[in-house]
Amino acid sequence: MGVCDKLEPQRVFHYFEEICGIPHGSGNTKAISDYCVDFAKGHHLKWLQDENGNVILFKEGSQGYEGSAPVIIQGHMDMVCEKESGIGFDFEKDGLDLYVEGDFLRARGTTLGGDDGIALAYALALLEDDTLPHPPLEVVFTVDEEIGLLGAEQVDLSMLKGKKLLNLDSDEEGIFFVSCAGGLQMECKVPVERAQREGNLYEVKVSGLQGGHSGADIHRERGNAIFLMGRALEALGKEIPYAIVSLQGGTKDNAIPWEASCVILVDHDFCAGGAGKENMQELAGRSPSQGRKLPIQDVERRLQEKIERLGREWKQEYHSSDPGVTISCQGIGTGRREALADAAQAKVLFFLRTMPWGVQHWSMDIEGLVETSLNPGIMVLEDQAFSICAFIRSSLTSRKYEVAGRLVFLTEFLGGEVSASGDYPAWEYQADSPMRELLAGLYQEMFQKEPQIKAIHAGLECGIFSGKIQGLDCISFGPDNFDIHTTKEHLSISSTERVWKLLLEFLKRSR
Repeated sequence: MGVCDKLEPQRVFHYFEEICGIPHGSGNTKAISDYCVDFAKGHHLKWLQDENGNVILFKEGSQGYEGSAPVIIQGHMDMVCEKESGIGFDFEKDGLDLYVEGDFLRARGTTLGGDDGIALAYALALLEDDTLPHPPLEVVFTVDEEIGLLGAEQVDLSMLKGKKLLNLDSDEEGIFFVSCAGGLQMECKVPVERAQREGNLYEVKVSGLQGGHSGADIHRERGNAIFLMGRALEALGKEIPYAIVSLQGGTKDNAIPWEASCVILVDHDFCAGGAGKENMQELAGRSPSQGRKLPIQDVERRLQEKIERLGREWKQEYHSSDPGVTISCQGIGTGRREALADAAQAKVLFFLRTMPWGVQHWSMDIEGLVETSLNPGIMVLEDQAFSICAFIRSSLTSRKYEVAGRLVFLTEFLGGEVSASGDYPAWEYQADSPMRELLAGLYQEMFQKEPQIKAIHAGLECGIFSGKIQGLDCISFGPDNFDIHTTKEHLSISSTERVWKLLLEFLKRSR
């Protein structure tokens, strides 16, 4: 017996549970793509699958709807793969461990993938049922939306006849999105040098942050673990000279990172780091062995005092958005390690303390809408390079490239290189939208609640589809799905049912 067997709508949750049993993270979508093709074959539907794994399914209109204008239903097959620390879970091989908690469906220790597995589940349940009234359906499932809308960029839509697109990739019931930001991924890589050093090792860790979607949650002032690690390393350097051995944070450029860690080495022959200008000179080139020695107890006391002070400051700064934020510093032994050379470390700290991040501009036309933002989402220190992967979003193309230019300037100033990918356009607001008017009216009629018509700062595939299909009328909606792109993600069961009923009624009235 499945976890979702008693949930309604039963067939929607049946397919959602099947989808959750198939690994389908971004870049690992062949199995879910083939599953959709097998579904089409089993239900005698016309289908197409391209070399990238995008799938298009076709179903003729039901009786009385044969001559109606087709409707395109669209969602993406990939999910963001995040898991809690210490969880023995392999997203390449394992199915999700689902459980029900009240009105919510969750996955133990991992993201749920309601973004956007619920779109697939809605569409498959619709396609299998021959009793439902509907116009001809053209169902498009794309790959790798979460890493730059790559599938939407690649898919050939020339065979589609529909001019109405229902994008089922939004996460707040009763909100219909009619515009979205464009996006651009940037990887900034700065070369570094290392030197052999011997001393006491300490792990510094930033954790307890909420994280979130780098578009939908960027305005919530949530802490970014990469930025906070930069603050911590700068502050510690004013107390005790150290060398960075390892440094990492975040796993997805489109998710606000909630954890970061760093291993630092304090030389056995160390100096008492002063504050301010003198200490910055040490980081820029003076050897940590210069100066007077301190007992190790004093070193650890200074480190701990600074960590505790930072923890108190951050608790105050993030008391509303991230009350669980913590920073720790723990001794992990002694040894000889390849650590960053002084000049390389100065470059890394300079990058972390000067990079742009968070909301850059607010819309001057729509109150409360973020226009432009940047999320540093992945930080990696390798043997010979330090890299930051960031995601830029903007509803203005010029502002998107302006922020990108700042990253390029910073990286090249430090002797590094930048590569860009996943550049996709914004979805511009369309004043005349009969489909929007119909859906909004239906929602009001069915649930006695006036829906909201909004623009979103997150990226949606509607902009790319609009560029490929002339005269396309688009709208994006979906059920309540909270804390997407985090291990706290949870999908509302009752909301999923209401949106299902809305979808069926819309199709019924699209004769």
